[in-house]
This record gives sequence, structure tokens and C-alpha cells, in this order.
Amino acid sequence: SLSDHVISFTMIRGGHLDISVLGAFEVASNGDIANWDTGEPGAIPAVGGAMDLVVGARSIWAVMSHTTREGEPKLVERCRYPITGQAVVDRVYTDLAVVDVDRAARRFTVRAMVAGLSFEELQRRTGAPLARAPDCRVIDP
Repeated sequence: SLSDHVISFTMIRGGHLDISVLGAFEVASNGDIANWDTGEPGAIPAVGGAMDLVVGARSIWAVMSHTTREGEPKLVERCRYPITGQAVVDRVYTDLAVVDVDRAARRFTVRAMVAGLSFEELQRRTGAPLARAPDCRVIDP
């Protein structure tokens, strides 16, 4: 569906969205999300509707690469970048895995991971504790 700016923010702020899918720079194991500013010199902060989305939707899914270009984890124990929303992310989709956020345990639970990647290697590329779901599946392209 398409709507204008006024209607879209009325839906968001009125709590009428079941799921919001957002890009992220980082997601913390307690569900914090950072997606609007890296703080890098010369970077232009991308403040937009994300802050409304993370408080207006019932479930938040983040979509992102698992690591930075330099290989640093983007799934972390604590976000280093400015927070968009605190304890709001429920699920994260990366290029390596699908993980749920277990806020109480402050860890990520792996629901699926790409074929050929061991759980140990995935943990090495992640900056926070991982648990493997009993029904964890392999994503085979």
C-alpha cells in the first residue's frame, strides 16, 4: 500500500504496525539498535523516522551485514554508536545468520545460519554470546 507522510506517521505513532524492518549499524544483545549515526568524521547523520518506528511497531527486525568491512562485529554486547531505540529488536537478519534477541539472557539465539559456516566461526564473528536454537537450520543458497 502507498500513503502520504501524514498517514504513514499516523499509522506508526498510533501503534498500527505489527512489524518494522530496519537497517542497522549495530544491534546489542539486550535489543538496543543503533541505525542513524556512526559518529565518523564527515558522516552525515541520517535522522529520520526510525525512532518512531522502533517505538510504534509491535516487533522490530533488523537487517544488516554481520560484520563491518574491516571484519568487526555488528552484533555486540553494547552499542558503540548512538542508540535509536532501547531493548526493542526482536530478530536480526544478517548475511550469515538469522538470530533472535534474548533480552533476558542478554544474548542472541541462532535460528538459522548459512551452509559451510560453523557455529564456532559465527561466534568468533559476533561480539556477544550466542546460543544455538534446538531447531537451528542451515540456509543453503
